[in-house]
Amino acid sequence: MKKERVLYGLPEDVIFCQKCVISNQRPNSTVEFKAKSEDKKRTINFDDDEVCSACRYHAEKELNIDWRDRENKLVRLLSRFKKTDGSYDVIVPGSGGKDSSYASHILKYKYGMNPLTVTWAPHLYTNIGFKNFQEWMHTGGLDNVLYTPNGRLHRLMTKFAFHNLLHPFQPFIIGQRIIGPMMAKRFGVKLVMYGENQAEYGNAIEENMNPLMNMGFYSSATPDEHRFGGLSINEYIDQHGFNLADFAPYIAPSKADLLNAGTEVHYLGYYVKWDPQECYYYAVENTGFQANTERTEGTYSKYSSIDDKVDPFHYYTTLIKFGIGRATYDAAQEVRNDKITREEAVYLVKKYDTEFPSKYFHEFLDYIDTTEDEFWNIINKHRSPHLWKNGTDGKWVLRHTVAKDGADD
Repeated sequence: MKKERVLYGLPEDVIFCQKCVISNQRPNSTVEFKAKSEDKKRTINFDDDEVCSACRYHAEKELNIDWRDRENKLVRLLSRFKKTDGSYDVIVPGSGGKDSSYASHILKYKYGMNPLTVTWAPHLYTNIGFKNFQEWMHTGGLDNVLYTPNGRLHRLMTKFAFHNLLHPFQPFIIGQRIIGPMMAKRFGVKLVMYGENQAEYGNAIEENMNPLMNMGFYSSATPDEHRFGGLSINEYIDQHGFNLADFAPYIAPSKADLLNAGTEVHYLGYYVKWDPQECYYYAVENTGFQANTERTEGTYSKYSSIDDKVDPFHYYTTLIKFGIGRATYDAAQEVRNDKITREEAVYLVKKYDTEFPSKYFHEFLDYIDTTEDEFWNIINKHRSPHLWKNGTDGKWVLRHTVAKDGADD
């Protein structure tokens, strides 16, 4: 049988994990931060038994990690940075969602730190997202700095990221990654604490054994080397009337600067056993967090990533590029955490994964100055032929699904 063309350096054959529902097409977490190109992706690891590295690491967490010892290490770490003069001693980046609410609240009220929470603003706040953001401070009792970059530039970079890379979240993710160390430098704080390490969901197991963030992301690249949405900073300056100062929020501090300043960037999930649903229950009880009144399009959940109207299109583009939609991400995680069975997960993925996020569609198009025809042309151009088939009725269908009902299954 003729092999279909493969885009993005993905594996040619589609394999689904036998423990959860993720496929071997999932890029690992480091890909999100590669600003130059979407080619030659590295993907999640599978063993010979067709079990993904995320499931294997979850088993490692359950069986071989001494969580009491890890918490003792956390207490010792925090004692090195704790201040007694009332100033901030840890930066916690987040949006006021369940995870950052949980992380910041326990650091302050369980471990006695004085955290400053910092937020890289969403593209377009949802009503429930902004309400939860406010509750984070007013009910949770946290301090916060909301950082909103140049809106005109951010919209343009998001537009190009969608048009050129089918990755509308790329500028947001870069800013979110930078804001912790950036604010640590501004406020003279030496410790930055993110929540869970995203490597847990797709990278090699050994990458989860380091509590520190990989500082290789932070560099001193030139304006020609920094790329957002496929364009360099110099191209934005020369072609669109911006200046170098407009890009300050997107340029990471150098690794050398962070090391010389004594700044350490840690993952709380290394020290505390992380369970997203338990984070949700904790946030509801302690920070006033509320789930949405309706399920999120493309999945069955109501409480994950609900603060940004652009967020559904980030997940829709992962469906287009990798054949993995939002329900797959949610269900795979919940299978690992013993919230649902694999059989239930397969059903939920079949029912919701390919659902189109229509609620905020026209607001998204307006935000990135794109017509509906342009949107669908870009979407279809980025479908990898080895994942998608255009049927005789003109509708695109996946060739392979976890339910084994794809066009080529």
